[in-house]
Amino acid sequence: MSKIWKKPVAIPAWVEVTIDNNLVKVKWPKWELSQKILDCVNIKVEDGQIVTSITDDENKPFWGLSRSLINNMIEWVTKGFEKKLMIIWVWYGAQVQWSKIVLSLWYSHKVEYTVPQGVSVSAEQDAKWNTILTLTSIDKQLIWEVAAKIKTYRKTEPYKGKWIRYIDEYIKLKPGKSAK
Repeated sequence: MSKIWKKPVAIPAWVEVTIDNNLVKVKWPKWELSQKILDCVNIKVEDGQIVTSITDDENKPFWGLSRSLINNMIEWVTKGFEKKLMIIWVWYGAQVQWSKIVLSLWYSHKVEYTVPQGVSVSAEQDAKWNTILTLTSIDKQLIWEVAAKIKTYRKTEPYKGKWIRYIDEYIKLKPGKSAK
């Protein structure tokens, strides 16, 4: 069984962490993240490390969750996070216009998606005329929500693997009707 919750979280020298009534704020010169931690978890800053503990044994799952959330916030603020989507098909494409993504998905209209604040988007084409959307932010949860929302406009097709998918996603292709 893992005992990750007992390990302290190291705070890098340039990161500032403040704790106020179980609201943890992690600040870097460019970015800031905050997360509300449950009251059953005690959080302390000692010797440049964050130490978590619990009030009773019933809340052990929240202990590990809280420690992981704090560790992830520190990691995301320092490194950032990136998710790439690939739009595969000859007639499909995407353009980034200010804070909007305009998707051409062979509907009768173009689909416009307004990108939430805190997420930056860039679009480029590869050698095979596929469009690659790169989403970057410091909030991993927000990036996954945006990527999942964009993917719902045209889910990946199981026979040729085209349309919208994550760049690192593996798709098991189905055999067509000619395969017997």
